[in-house]
Amino acid sequence: MLLLAVDTATPAVTAALHDGSSVVAESSRVDARRHGELLLPAVDRVLAEAGVKLDAVTAVVTGVGPGPYTGLRVGLVTAATFGSALGVPVYGLCTLDGLAHASGLTEPFVVATDARRKEVYWARYDAAGERVSGPAVDRPAEIAEQLAGLPVVGAGALLYPDSFPDARGPEHVSAAALASLAAARLAADPSGADFLPPQPLYLRRPDAQVPKNYKVVTPQ
Repeated sequence: MLLLAVDTATPAVTAALHDGSSVVAESSRVDARRHGELLLPAVDRVLAEAGVKLDAVTAVVTGVGPGPYTGLRVGLVTAATFGSALGVPVYGLCTLDGLAHASGLTEPFVVATDARRKEVYWARYDAAGERVSGPAVDRPAEIAEQLAGLPVVGAGALLYPDSFPDARGPEHVSAAALASLAAARLAADPSGADFLPPQPLYLRRPDAQVPKNYKVVTPQ
């Protein structure tokens, strides 16, 4: 087994390789505006670090969000392209699940990432790290009371400390965490039934909107 994992649902542009036992290479860079520019070089770096060629990959794992529209598409399209070119399966994982897996917490907790528009993408997890509600998108103040007393993992907690006073790391997801989670799930069920389709998990309309009073010019 050699899993290639990628995620671009948060400001982190991240890639990793997992051989079924451990992460053998990883690369992450935080830059919310350069997902398309940075992802393929990140994949090249992890392949070079592991000393393998792309055709050695046996499956691709991609974070499916939730995340901002444009950035999220970069990882998904890249994963789909690799899967098609290599003839290997592409598995989807909720990006918030990757953060939950990396947190190492053994008590009930929440994961929250930046959704822009003064909102967060969030989900609640039990003490075993299993998602029990969400993902959803809300304003922090609107959910603070129902989440009171729970530690909150991710950038969303750091952005809104008044609503989430018990902030925990990591701030952004890593492909290494996604790869480790995927390897564990495949070891438990090689059929891949526990994965999501590799399709974007959008919880609201894209940030980019057609301007009001947009004038359509008909060619003469």
